[in-house]
This record gives sequence, C-alpha cells and structure tokens, in this order.
Amino acid sequence: MSSDPGRPRRPIHFTPDELEAHGGTLPGPAETTEVAHQTAAILVGTGRAAHDPEVTTRLVGLVDDLGLPTVAGLWSSRPARSLPGALWRLYVLREWTRRSAEEASREYAAGIRFTDVAHAIAGIAEPPEPEELQLVVDRILAGVFDGDLAVALERASAFCAVVAAGRAELAHDSDALDPEGASDLTRSGAQLLSTGEDLRACARLWRAGELD
Repeated sequence: MSSDPGRPRRPIHFTPDELEAHGGTLPGPAETTEVAHQTAAILVGTGRAAHDPEVTTRLVGLVDDLGLPTVAGLWSSRPARSLPGALWRLYVLREWTRRSAEEASREYAAGIRFTDVAHAIAGIAEPPEPEELQLVVDRILAGVFDGDLAVALERASAFCAVVAAGRAELAHDSDALDPEGASDLTRSGAQLLSTGEDLRACARLWRAGELD
C-alpha cells in the first residue's frame, strides 16, 4: 500500500471474537458516533488542505477503494443534516449514476422541464447523456474537497430535485399500465426530494459554520 498520507487507508476489520482475543471491546454507540464525525471531518479537511488533484480524485473514488458497505458502516446511520450524513448521500448518488447510468439519465431528462432553476444549478448539459451525468456528479463531489463545499451540496440538492421530478413524471406516464412500478417511482422520488432538501440544509449549516 502506498505511504502517501493523502490516500485514504483501507480500514482493518476485526470480528467480535478477534477483538476479544486481543483484549479489545466493540465500540459503543457514543464511540461509533464520534468515529463517524471524526472520519468525515478528517476526510474533508485532508482534501481541502491538500490542493492536489490526485488527492481529490482518490477521495471522489473512495467507494471504489473501500466498497459501499464500508462507507455505509462509517456514515449511513448519522443524521442526514450532518457532515457524515451529507457525505454518505453524495457517495450514494455517485454510485447510483455509475451503476444505473441509463436509468439516471432517463429520469433526469424527464424532470428537466419541470425544474428549470434546479437544472441550471445542477449544471448538466442537455441532453443529459449517461457519461456526462457521471462526470458532473463526480465534479460535484470533487467540489466538497477542492471548491466551495456549500455550492457542491447545493448542486447535489438540485440534481436530486430534477431526478425526483423526473420520477414523478415517469410514474404519471406509467400509472395505467404499471401501477406498482408507478407507486415505486413516486415513493423513491419523494425520498430523493427529501434527500435534496437535507443537502440544501447542510449547505446552509456549512456556511454558518455549524455542519459537523
């Protein structure tokens, strides 16, 4: 493994039995919470202090190195309106656009005409080709580490708003032929809209110096 201090290190995993064998104990809820917030702060601080495109690229690709379950174990249980909660949601958005690129493109395209302002803030060209969508989401996440973090959160929030509107439109179009699928789209669209609202709130908290 590289000794580069800017590269996130792969965490070492121990089973409960292994921990006990080494005289250790499983972390309690308070310790888990502290670790979640500390790792988020260190990650963001490292990226913003480095001023190094290679470090930013590594941080954007964190899930590629560690895997989504590892990142989930760190941050997914934290409140949406917290730094680890916001980072978790940004990485999930990135994973979705990479794993379901065609779906993401279709849903985003369906929402554009209902969300002019949000579409402009998200900064995605028309038509929203899958590859372009992936690049923009990567740039949004990169902004957490090498730009204005609040702006990055607002762009991600806008992206969520456009996709949520697209899901609502696609649900309306398919309701007669596939009511169950339409219901799933409506429900997931509402959840994504809520995620966008949380990210926008995180942007306000960051500007106020209160996002931790």
